Amino acid sequence: MSPINLAIVGVGKIVRDQHLPSIAKNPDFELVATASRHGTVEGIKSYTTIDAMLDAEPSIDAVSLCMPPQYRYEAAYKALIAGKHVFLEKPPGATLSEVADLEALAAKQGASLFASWHSRYAPAVEAAKAFLASTTINSVHVIWKEDVRHWHPNQEWIWQAGGLGVFDPGINALSIVTHILPRPAFITEAVLEFPENRDAPIAADIHFRDADGLPVHAEFDWRQTGKQSWDIVAETAAGQMVLSEGGAKLSINGTLTFAEPEQEYPSLYRRFAEIIKAGTSDVDLAPLRHVADAFMLGKRKFVEAFHD
Repeated sequence: MSPINLAIVGVGKIVRDQHLPSIAKNPDFELVATASRHGTVEGIKSYTTIDAMLDAEPSIDAVSLCMPPQYRYEAAYKALIAGKHVFLEKPPGATLSEVADLEALAAKQGASLFASWHSRYAPAVEAAKAFLASTTINSVHVIWKEDVRHWHPNQEWIWQAGGLGVFDPGINALSIVTHILPRPAFITEAVLEFPENRDAPIAADIHFRDADGLPVHAEFDWRQTGKQSWDIVAETAAGQMVLSEGGAKLSINGTLTFAEPEQEYPSLYRRFAEIIKAGTSDVDLAPLRHVADAFMLGKRKFVEAFHD
């Protein structure tokens, strides 16, 4: 089978750090074009708009969309109308309704749509899911705290409406939690902290319960200094489970039981190729629904202005 001719829209840091190396190592894909206002990839045809790229490169089979979520729907719509398969960086869109519309359009067009959640592919996530399925869970505590100045320097889009603010990293935690828990949990209360000069939150404190009353508490914060925290702690009948470093390591009762090198984006592209070959889509909106629920149900608390 010939490689899938792939194009990337939005050539920024995540593309250079993760997408390009993963694509280069995957024989199912051949990168043939990019579209970006500023970024280019050496040796690859580049365009400044997706319209120009699609017009000039009819051989494109699939498109990875890596621009901010506020602008993703329009690009995805154009790609699907042109009959291309579409990979959506996380979060898949700025609203639930636009992603639902894209899913319906993909089905109509006979194209594959992939709402990617890279943290679900962290090496220890499946082991954590299996452990939780084997025991009784008493409580879950999510601590997802990082320094926005380090990870998103001068990126204004994340502070704008639709940019999600602290939920941009927080949705990674939600993508893991919604995958490893045996039953869905629902938000019961939330407090979102908004800097007085921003349209998106810098911190969030959220409480969930499932149908059996399991308590889940999530703390998201973008003001962390020093060691960054990406941990999910579950108290269970079999002891304490700690899924740490964003899903890279699993410890049970203080003993490291699983740790492997990070392969999140290579796994995403393997999955993308798989659904293209199968003629299916993979669009799980559970993490984004939790974010929407937090905005709908959460109390707003205004804090001092934030400056990069």
